[in-house]
Amino acid sequence: MKMWSGRFQSALNEQADAFQRSLPVDKRLYKHDIMGSIAHATMLGECGIIEPSEAEAICAALSDIFYDIKNGKLRIADAEDIHMFIEEALTDRLGQVGKKLHTGRSRNDQVALDIRLYMRDAVSEIIARIKTLCETLCDIAAQHTETFMPAYTHMQKAQPTTLAHHLTAYCEMLLRDAERFADCRKRINVMPLGSGACTSTSYPINRNRVAQLLDFPRITQNSLDGVSDRDFAVEFAAACSLLMMHLSRCNEEIIYWATDEFGFITLSDAFSTGSSIMPQKKNPDMNELIRGKTGRVYGDLVALLTLMKGLPLAYNKDMQEDKEAIFDCEDTVKQCLEVFTDLLPSLTFHADVMAKGAAGGYTAATDCADYLVKKGMPFRDAHRVVGQLVHYCVESGKSLEELSVEEYQSFSDLFASDILKTVPIDRLVAARSATGGPAKKTVERHLQKLRKATAAL
Repeated sequence: MKMWSGRFQSALNEQADAFQRSLPVDKRLYKHDIMGSIAHATMLGECGIIEPSEAEAICAALSDIFYDIKNGKLRIADAEDIHMFIEEALTDRLGQVGKKLHTGRSRNDQVALDIRLYMRDAVSEIIARIKTLCETLCDIAAQHTETFMPAYTHMQKAQPTTLAHHLTAYCEMLLRDAERFADCRKRINVMPLGSGACTSTSYPINRNRVAQLLDFPRITQNSLDGVSDRDFAVEFAAACSLLMMHLSRCNEEIIYWATDEFGFITLSDAFSTGSSIMPQKKNPDMNELIRGKTGRVYGDLVALLTLMKGLPLAYNKDMQEDKEAIFDCEDTVKQCLEVFTDLLPSLTFHADVMAKGAAGGYTAATDCADYLVKKGMPFRDAHRVVGQLVHYCVESGKSLEELSVEEYQSFSDLFASDILKTVPIDRLVAARSATGGPAKKTVERHLQKLRKATAAL
């Protein structure tokens, strides 16, 4: 018999009953549902809404139910949702006293509380995984402050940089992600219990006491909004989507770095797979899956936005669908972070191939133009002269490093013998010592800041 069956004269259609059940999805909320119920029962007893002895019995029984579920003694099954399962288990153990737990609350504000409690933990766990990934990236970067590689624009070689400089760019992205999750947690961390079904309750409850027991710094201020708000869930999915976008970008680069055409890295056997038909293949499946799962998380975000866009106040059954998207975002992000963090140290970087790539593509051209500017030539004129110089190199099959002083001087008298000390890759990188640049000392200072910021997460 349903807890709400008093109004009804016949049973719910079997197919409809199965359709509206959420237990297979929301059963993972059991810990947080029990936490919220213990706080609610404690408050009811303290406020004299139920007898203090009844509140104590309810809290003790709820604690027992938690440990029985956790230890496998009590199997979650045969209920409409996790909230009803726990209440039914409580009533089985305490009889009439168990039926008093739901005094002064609705499933609407109960669900809102549970999902906020759950997401608060989920955000903390995701930030912890971001922290570990940032630490891993910093450790690898510290080993490669002089591993030269090309920086690209439009996927064309642009200027030389280092692997350390490249990897720390992703650290910056990840720190922004962690900051977004921490900011999202502020809006998750608002206590909605006491909103009731939609217009609070006539019982003399103490909402601030429940908030105190559950470590919420604030309570919701409007009961209609308290039960119908899922902005925090959308914001969480948006933060997950941005994080996945950054993971996808990094894994896209690893995928093409591992190709024969690039040859910058070799994938480890532990994080790659083979082909069913081509014996020579070593496929970057983990990287491709992270890239692919990004679309899945985007889908969760769009699902939540679409779910909420036309809902009138206050609670609607549509909102039962929020949990699948939230849980999928969480699970996918956590798994991708863990796999990628373990994968990164397994990569073998080929510094010689990367350095050769950095030297190719006339990546010293900008510095040649800057050289002329420092000798007094306007930049636009210098740009044109060096463009002609590069065209000459293309036609003659030479690199800028291979040109003689005489060849340089055939394009401008401002070139002198010191140009030959300007174009080597190590000189080009060392010259870029401005904050944010790839020079070794600059990157080392940046790494110190990144490690400090990461430690603070």
